[in-house]
Amino acid sequence: MASTATHLFRLFRWARTLARHGALRGIERDAMTPPAVRRLVRIARFGARVPESPAYATAFQSLGPAAIKFGQALATRPDLVGPEAAADLSRLQDNLPPAPFDEVRKSIELALGKPIEALFQSIDPEPVGAASIAQVHRAITSDGRQVAVKVLRPGVEEEFAKALETYEWAAAQAEAFGGEFERLRPRLVIANFRQWTMRELDLRREAASASELAEGMAAEPGYCVPSIDWARTARRVMTLEWVDGIKIARRDELLAAGHDVKEIAARLVRAFLRQAISEGFFHADMHQGNLFVRDDGTIVAIDFGIMGRIDRRARMWLAEILYGLITGTYERVAEIHFEAGYVPPHHNIAEFTTALRAVGEPMRGLPAKDISIGNMLDGLFAITRDFDMQTQPHLLLLQKTMVMVEGVAQALDPEINMWETAAPFVREWVRSEIGPEAKAADAIVELGRTLALVPDLIRRLDHQLPKPGAAPPPPPLVDINVVRIASGWRYGTVALIAAAIGSGLTLLLA
Repeated sequence: MASTATHLFRLFRWARTLARHGALRGIERDAMTPPAVRRLVRIARFGARVPESPAYATAFQSLGPAAIKFGQALATRPDLVGPEAAADLSRLQDNLPPAPFDEVRKSIELALGKPIEALFQSIDPEPVGAASIAQVHRAITSDGRQVAVKVLRPGVEEEFAKALETYEWAAAQAEAFGGEFERLRPRLVIANFRQWTMRELDLRREAASASELAEGMAAEPGYCVPSIDWARTARRVMTLEWVDGIKIARRDELLAAGHDVKEIAARLVRAFLRQAISEGFFHADMHQGNLFVRDDGTIVAIDFGIMGRIDRRARMWLAEILYGLITGTYERVAEIHFEAGYVPPHHNIAEFTTALRAVGEPMRGLPAKDISIGNMLDGLFAITRDFDMQTQPHLLLLQKTMVMVEGVAQALDPEINMWETAAPFVREWVRSEIGPEAKAADAIVELGRTLALVPDLIRRLDHQLPKPGAAPPPPPLVDINVVRIASGWRYGTVALIAAAIGSGLTLLLA
């Protein structure tokens, strides 16, 4: 385990890298930035030759895989970071410098236990894409099928382990200050991030996720998932069906090919809603680099390393919240937040209803291009703070993915109205899953389950039984010693931590 000095050194080095590439210039110039943070940014860039135009992609690439993940998310939101920054960050999606093919070849042969010639007729040494964790090569199998071979980058596990260890340390220091930092629960956020990352670094899990998603989306027209070649898949290598199509980010090429970009944008939103609300299992890395459009207009998704799950009760709450915001029934939205435990019971539900109305009402009926995402986020953040709402780690992936999907859809169709696009699907799902017939069926099923528990309840104490349908326990937190610092230095230290690990923790809290 790294020492405190090692963690501080890493944090300062990350902040120095961001500052040297001009990536912290906006923070330094923003009038809302606290003076202590502004001073720390100036210290971080002291003596550096800052470029006239910020080199965001280069800065995030220099920080490693975790920072690259953050940059990929920001690339979908030109409304938040500006069109120039978004265009620069888009280089992070699948256009990174590749690892040498000799190393890739060794990884494939070691993972699959055979010479590469026994597995493939040919494999292109030049990758078609190189991202933060893996790179993809086009190949032809020994039986003549065109496939894509995804291989983990050499050493990526070690890089992630170092970054995660420092993220955990920094989160523990921040949470120890209490107040707002404690409410946001950064340690639990990072613990969940570690779980997600470990799953993403096992390509067998990704292959299984792709297979499961393909089954769940079989009934969704115009959306598909490539099939997996399980004979050529292992922990560090995954082989799947080759996808011919246009990247969804290339709007001009889609238009030139005769595609209806408005329909593609709407279909993408509907596909995500089906995954998140109907299936409870969704693709959680839906940036432009992971989505293609075939000649027939079908959207093809790739890269299933990060997947999200939501249990049925949480999906019902989510559907009712979306439906309430769409229809303006803020009272019901407020009730759901209290029922779910998102808002502590000592708060006034009427006041919370009014706060929701203040955020939701200005957005209703407006096209996405006319909605101030910054103002909306400010309003929502103020609500979470004013009503003591703790961060819900099990919803972080969903929140992040919703932001990504909206960004991709808006890039295709700047006039898209997310509320109107989502309304028919959400309304139908609410009717079928929360209507009177569905409630009656749920009651019958619940009664049967309860009766089946009676014999066991007689033998055991009720409080010792796990509740049916309960969420899995949170991941264990790493035992970290908190550095005790004089009170005068506290906020300056937290500011340094926040600026330095923004490339990881900020993404998770978005």
